[in-house]
Amino acid sequence: MVLLALTYKKLVPRDFKVLQVIEREMPRYEYVPVELIERRLRMPSSHVAMSLQKLNQLKLVRRRLGEYVGYRLTYMGLDMLAIHSLVERGILHALGDKLGVGKESDVYSGLTPTGERVIVKFHRVGRTSFQRVVRVRTYAADRPYATWLQIAKVAGQREYRVLEELYREGALVPKPLGYSRHAVVTEYLEGVELYLYKDPIDPESMLQRILETLRKAYLDVGIVHGDLSEYNVLVVIEDEEEKPYIIDWPQYVEREHPSAEQLLRRDVEYIVRFFRKKYGVEVDAEKALKYVKGEVETV
Repeated sequence: MVLLALTYKKLVPRDFKVLQVIEREMPRYEYVPVELIERRLRMPSSHVAMSLQKLNQLKLVRRRLGEYVGYRLTYMGLDMLAIHSLVERGILHALGDKLGVGKESDVYSGLTPTGERVIVKFHRVGRTSFQRVVRVRTYAADRPYATWLQIAKVAGQREYRVLEELYREGALVPKPLGYSRHAVVTEYLEGVELYLYKDPIDPESMLQRILETLRKAYLDVGIVHGDLSEYNVLVVIEDEEEKPYIIDWPQYVEREHPSAEQLLRRDVEYIVRFFRKKYGVEVDAEKALKYVKGEVETV
């Protein structure tokens, strides 16, 4: 059993209440004073102390000693709160193996209460440099004083909401099932990342479908992916057809954003160039860009 699931099973309701209080107070305190935690919980200080010691040992909180004793959440503490919320709401029943580690996320398999297999993605903003995060995550630049945990929550919320809109418009994206804080749950797709995909059946059709999803995103939802590459396209074989699902959307920008045109051009040119080099598909990048923007009807 993975570490997150093992840790979750060690927690009792009191522990979650302590974590929730620390989470609520963190926007006001770098380290939440233990006296404040005790006041908010209205339970014996000895009980609070036992929970805090346990949470600190499990690395769900970090303790500060000095002028005062205080605690702050770690990413793993935030994981526990997200899992708890998803379980309580009937979205998630069990967490399985880790499927992948990205620059800014960890991806796990999971099960719903009805036994349906799902993907659980935990955003981990802050693994890379602050400069890179700001460059590819415009919402981070708008929150210069936010903590990484706060920015990760924003990333999770953004990704879930935009997946809802894209899925509703018929774009090839994973079906969103729920989210909490920085964790997003989607349907499980059995596929291969594009950069690993060899000997395609119909690469021209795959590229066309990717451009169709970018077009729906731009025209119907009003957004630009902003960071498209062969690493966030998942090729799934369904009914003997190759379907390229575009994943990883939290860095999207609105169509009206000053950088939208530049990012859209980059997305289109990059994916067209990849298909040319990898699969020998010849498509004019300028015409593909006009297609995505709705200026022409075919590529």
